[in-house]
Amino acid sequence: MHLRTIVWKELWQRPTAMITGVLAILLSVTALVAIRHVTVFSEREVGRQLSDLGANILILPGGASLQNYYAADDNGLTLPEEHVDRIMLAALTGVEKLSPKLSVPAEVDGRRLTLTGILPQSEFEAKAAWQTASLFKQQHVGCTKAKVAPGPEALTPEALATQRTIENLTQQDAVLGADAAETLHLHPGDSLTLLGGEFTVLAVLPPTGTVDDSRVFAHLHRVQDLAGSGPVVSAIEVMGCCEDAAGGLVPQLGELVPDGKVVTISQVLETQVGVNRLMAGASVFVLVVLVLVGGATVLSTIASNVRERRREIGTLMALGAAPRVVSRLFLLKALWLGIAGGLGGSVLGVAIAMLLGPTWAGVSVQPLLGVTALTFAIAVVVTLLAAYWPARHAAKLDPCICFKEI
Repeated sequence: MHLRTIVWKELWQRPTAMITGVLAILLSVTALVAIRHVTVFSEREVGRQLSDLGANILILPGGASLQNYYAADDNGLTLPEEHVDRIMLAALTGVEKLSPKLSVPAEVDGRRLTLTGILPQSEFEAKAAWQTASLFKQQHVGCTKAKVAPGPEALTPEALATQRTIENLTQQDAVLGADAAETLHLHPGDSLTLLGGEFTVLAVLPPTGTVDDSRVFAHLHRVQDLAGSGPVVSAIEVMGCCEDAAGGLVPQLGELVPDGKVVTISQVLETQVGVNRLMAGASVFVLVVLVLVGGATVLSTIASNVRERRREIGTLMALGAAPRVVSRLFLLKALWLGIAGGLGGSVLGVAIAMLLGPTWAGVSVQPLLGVTALTFAIAVVVTLLAAYWPARHAAKLDPCICFKEI
């Protein structure tokens, strides 16, 4: 009779103890796989946002609260537009682009929306004082995301959706978010009346999944005139080198704008980063549980099985079975426990992560073969290591003593 046959008969005849061992491994693997999947995709989402968001520093009015990056300028508070001049003339190292914005409420055919005034980059290039400041701007090194020269794709109106800036925009033009264009049934070339001013739709932005989809963008100075707000802005977005933004650039901007609040995109994502850290710590805890509790359960199960099977062990050895055969018999049992618990836990963990990922961390989760395979391998190794001592003990039993005990 083969060892596999003996093991299968044992598992089917005495399933209770074996099921306990499998459940201990399965539950630990399920939790570990689910947490690691959500953590990995949540970290990727943070990285994607850091990479995709053109503006990594926001300058807001001092009393503004920050709940959402894209809606940060819709706070009803303002800053003097002269702060933009002050930042440009300071020629700070790491500042690649500025994008001042003013958001005001507006209505079109009874529908409320947000009209956001933006300053095209061509306006910066037209001011002689700003050009002079840029000539003396220090060159910085080590920056991996410098935007010194925009690519061709950054010159189109649609770049506003991702670059947060637009190259050219006349005071008669308007750029519509995807939802706003759909709601108002407008297309490029159509006319639009906002706050009593006539605009021509220059472009419709691609969907971004943010509040920008429901906004209308126009020239900053035209919006200031129509709203009667004067030369003020709701926020100043700074496109800076990532390394400089994380270093001394924020304090420098704070000194230039003492009545404002300077925040970085990392602060905007602080909650999600904190969740990621919590889940990473939880995955380490679950791994310890898998090793200790799962291993202890398997050890107890195999050791109990050895005690219950002393007569059978003695019979096998009396019939000529070598000690290594007896040892392999119990190690094979542990292997099947590890495979069953590891495989079942991996599948269940991936399913739970895919189902609850959007709820836990607001991210979509897909199976990760590497994470699943590694966790499965850990489960198998833990069960084999846990079973090694009782299996070795079984191999050292004396057949004569086994029969005397019966």
